[in-house]
Amino acid sequence: MHVPDGFIDAPVSVAAGVFAAGAVAVSLRGARRELDERTAPLAGLVAAFIFAVQMLNFPVAAGTSGHLMGGALAAILVGPCTAVLCLSVVLLLQGIFFADGGLTALGVNITVMGVVTVIVAYAVFRLLTGLLPRTRRSATASAFVAALVSVPASAAAFTLLYWIGGTTDIPIGKVFTAMVGVHVLIGIGEAVITALTVGAVLAVRPDLVHGVQGSLAAPLKLRIDGELVDAPAATRDPEPARRSTRGFWITGLVSALLLAGFVSFYASADPDGLERVAADQGIDEKVAEHGAADSPLADYGVGDIANARLSGGLAGVIGVSATVVVGTGVFWVIRRREEEPGDAPHDRDHENA
Repeated sequence: MHVPDGFIDAPVSVAAGVFAAGAVAVSLRGARRELDERTAPLAGLVAAFIFAVQMLNFPVAAGTSGHLMGGALAAILVGPCTAVLCLSVVLLLQGIFFADGGLTALGVNITVMGVVTVIVAYAVFRLLTGLLPRTRRSATASAFVAALVSVPASAAAFTLLYWIGGTTDIPIGKVFTAMVGVHVLIGIGEAVITALTVGAVLAVRPDLVHGVQGSLAAPLKLRIDGELVDAPAATRDPEPARRSTRGFWITGLVSALLLAGFVSFYASADPDGLERVAADQGIDEKVAEHGAADSPLADYGVGDIANARLSGGLAGVIGVSATVVVGTGVFWVIRRREEEPGDAPHDRDHENA
C-alpha cells in the first residue's frame, strides 16, 4: 500500500511528514534501549527481509494482489521503536531508487505503513501473549492475529488522511469500505507470512525475538524443604545470550536475496489493494508522476537489461543489499551512541528515574 504523489494534498502530506519525522526521532531514542551488540545487525537484516518479501505480491481477489507491510513482523522480532526505523529505511530506499511510493507522500507512507502497523500490531501481540499460555505456539498465534489486525488498521489510517486531505471528491464511506474490505484479505496473507517467519525464528533462536524475551523459558526450579521455588538468577544458564548470531544472519540474508532475486519473478502482476481501490473509486484522478521515475531501478527493474527475469532479479538483489547495508549501518550507529561513556550513564539514570 505505497501511496503515490497526488492522492493526498500538500498540507496534509506536510503534516504527515512532520508526524513521521517525530515518530522517527522518538524511535531513534527508543531503539537505543532495544538494540544490543547482537540485535543491531539483525535489525538491518529484518529491514532487508521486509524489502525482499514486499516484492512478492500475492493474489487476494480477482484482479487484485497484496504484499507484506512488515510492521508486525519487525515489531515482534526487533521491538516497536526499531521496527519503525526498519520500515522507514525500506520506504525511503523504495521511494528514492525504485519509484515505489511518492516522494512527497513519504511521510504518509511512513505513518500508515510504518507507525500505525507497528503500534497496532505490537499492542495486540503483547495483549495476547499476556493472556495466553507462554508457549511458542501461543506466541506464533498471537503474531498471526497481530499482523492480521494491523493491515486493515493501516487502511483505515489512510482513509482518515484521505478524508482530511484527499485530492478528489469521493464519498469517504465508499473509500473506507473498499479499503478496509480488500485489506482484510491482504491481512490474511500478511498474517500467514508473519506467523511462519516468527514461528521459524522461535524454533531456532527464541532469544532473538524481542516480543517474547524472557517470557517463553520457564524459570529453573529447585526443591527446598519439599517445595519448588525459582532458582536464583546466578544459577540459570546464561549461554543463549552469548550464542553467535553469525549463522542466523547469513541464513537470513541468503533467504532475502533468493526471495528478491528469484522468487519475486513469480509474484502477482495484479495491482495491489490501494491501486485497485484508487482505480475503482477515482482516487487516482490527480496522481502525479513519480519524482524518481527516471531512476535506473524504477519499477524494480534494471533499465539497461532487456531480459525481464534478469532485470527484476538483479534489481531485487541490489535492493536487498542496499537495505541491509544502510539498515545495519544506521542501527550500529544507534547502538554505538548508547555505548558512549558520556551518554550511557545519563540514559541509565533516566530509565531508573
